[in-house]
Amino acid sequence: MNHKITKIRRKLMTELDKERYEHTLGVMYTAAALAMSHDEDIEKALLAGLLHDCAKCLPNDTKIKLCKKYRLSVSEVEKNNPSLLHAKLGAFLAAKKYHVKDKEIINAIASHTTGCPHMSLLDKIIYIADYIEPGRRELPNMAEVRKMAFRDIDACLYRILEDSLEYLNSKNTPVDPMTEKTYLYYKGKREGEEV
Repeated sequence: MNHKITKIRRKLMTELDKERYEHTLGVMYTAAALAMSHDEDIEKALLAGLLHDCAKCLPNDTKIKLCKKYRLSVSEVEKNNPSLLHAKLGAFLAAKKYHVKDKEIINAIASHTTGCPHMSLLDKIIYIADYIEPGRRELPNMAEVRKMAFRDIDACLYRILEDSLEYLNSKNTPVDPMTEKTYLYYKGKREGEEV
């Protein structure tokens, strides 16, 4: 593993709680496995997986303050649920604090919780790795989704979006509009392919 990744791992070990750090390593290695399977750059997948939650353990008021300080937009949904800010703030910190220059890595970190229309392969890998990493508590359909991730990444992405929306709606949890937008975009793509 390259020197930069080792250095960032050491830093994150002191900044994330134990559970979050374990999850981060799970996402990093799952992302690398998916990258190998789908012919994506393994180094990029490792780095994006490692940094995807770098802002997760910041207190919620700190997340809001940092977003204001760095002029990152905060929606109503995010204001009411600041933990959602960790993706866009994490992408910003990956560039500023961890000196990641690669836009693809930064975009993958920014979209790892909600997805977005027109996701790159790396975006999909990080989004899916975050959902399926081995330490993740078992969600409905997890075994099937894990197999799907290595066989058909687009079908897997759609399935996760569908299951996530179903879960959030069943819990009456506010849904980030971007998650909804992403789901509708990929639903349209699938229906277009089926015609």
